[in-house]
Amino acid sequence: MVALIGVFVVLAAIIGGYKMEHGNLAVLFQPAEFVIIFGAALGSLIISSPLHVLKAVVSSVAKVFTSHGMSKEGYLDILGLLNEIFTKMRKEGLIAIEDDIENPAESPIFTKYPGSLKNKKALSFICDNIKVIISTNVTPYELENIMDMESEAYSNEAIAPANSVAKVADALPGLGIVAAVLGVVLTMGKISEPPEVLGHSIGAAMVGTFLGVLMCYGFVGPIATNLEHSAHEDMISFLVIKVSLVSFVGGAAPQIAVEFGRRVIPTKEKPTFEELEAAIRK
Repeated sequence: MVALIGVFVVLAAIIGGYKMEHGNLAVLFQPAEFVIIFGAALGSLIISSPLHVLKAVVSSVAKVFTSHGMSKEGYLDILGLLNEIFTKMRKEGLIAIEDDIENPAESPIFTKYPGSLKNKKALSFICDNIKVIISTNVTPYELENIMDMESEAYSNEAIAPANSVAKVADALPGLGIVAAVLGVVLTMGKISEPPEVLGHSIGAAMVGTFLGVLMCYGFVGPIATNLEHSAHEDMISFLVIKVSLVSFVGGAAPQIAVEFGRRVIPTKEKPTFEELEAAIRK
């Protein structure tokens, strides 16, 4: 929703300022320029990105206008799940949790936390690392190293769509110049025409440069920045899980381990100590 407001603000500022100077909006509508710039931009994205990155770009850009990121409730969901897992492991032994992590969708523990079940990457991160804990005598230091490597792999994957969109944004001003040059080439073929015809043709050519620069700095570049922020926010849940698991393996009690995890949540979404305690009791 916030991103859509930004789009409307950009359009209102550009169109409003243009109309204040009595500009004719019809002049800015040049279908050929749109085809050249956006077609070339799409082609460059396809050339530069593997198929899996293209799919990630499509899904990620859609989330810019629909997703609200991780909420306080989402973090409480993860922390509550970890607390129950730790409590069962502490009371019944490490092996007691094996059936739950092998089939989370049917686990009486995991099904209490539907938000965590929907977060497939975080769910996989939890289950895989608990399997390491129950199958090997891993030290907290070794476990932290393993999770750091896995987090880095997830981070590189999450940031790839933002990098691809950013490269397209960087190319848009140049593609706008390409469209403008083609317009000038067409204008040179009309050199014998009256001045009003030449003026219209040159104006249409300059629209290409305008569109390229506007799309770069007004829309596509900010979308890439938004995707980058979203990728970093997604990784916070991995950090929460990592800190909690390492603390538990290091000997911390279940509630203390998840409290350590709570401490690394950003202030805006961080639940209070009392909120976490209430969620655990509930």
